[in-house]
Amino acid sequence: MNMDFIANNVVLKADNIVGVRGDRLLFENVNFEMSQGSVLYLQGANGTGKTTLLRMLCGLSKPYAGNISWCGENIDALAEEYYKDVLYIGHLSGIKEDLTALENLQFSIALSGKRVTEKQTAEVFNALGLSKGLNLPTRMLSQGQKRRVALARLWLQDAPLWILDEPFTALDISATERLKQKIEVFARDGGMVIMTTHQEFTLNIPKFSQLRLDENVIKKVA
Repeated sequence: MNMDFIANNVVLKADNIVGVRGDRLLFENVNFEMSQGSVLYLQGANGTGKTTLLRMLCGLSKPYAGNISWCGENIDALAEEYYKDVLYIGHLSGIKEDLTALENLQFSIALSGKRVTEKQTAEVFNALGLSKGLNLPTRMLSQGQKRRVALARLWLQDAPLWILDEPFTALDISATERLKQKIEVFARDGGMVIMTTHQEFTLNIPKFSQLRLDENVIKKVA
């Protein structure tokens, strides 16, 4: 989707979102708006529904009440038109352990409808410190390496909205810093990110805000 025409306007909007699990209310009256270049850091104690909300924003589950819109239209009505604009990486790596790191990345990218060369993927893996594990079955990799295989999609897959659930899990200090820098560059180029993490962090970008899900309060950090 070409979003140049709405560069300074709201792209993603959540209106009075209510989340329920079973018969338990997780959250209610969640409201926020995102424009290009913005990052929303979702916070909250375990069990407050952070992953539930992220899955709603991906279109993988539906809110109990409320509306999520993309460029002014409900995401359910947009369906595939919206899904292709979203890159979701869950708190589990979501990789196939019998495939190599290279095959996993090529498979994930192919599902998005994009083709990448082996040279392109090798360059990304080298930047992420995975060059030695490129052709190994991922079951032989450490948890941190598996996480980097999943995150490699961020360097290759075109999508204006990233939704990231605990992206720093199992990453060492250098990989964590590399990912933070990637998010900053993506946001400065007009991308949007919604993410949750147990690690306290900030980003050096103009539009960085935090939402505590257990309080439903947005704090503008920058």
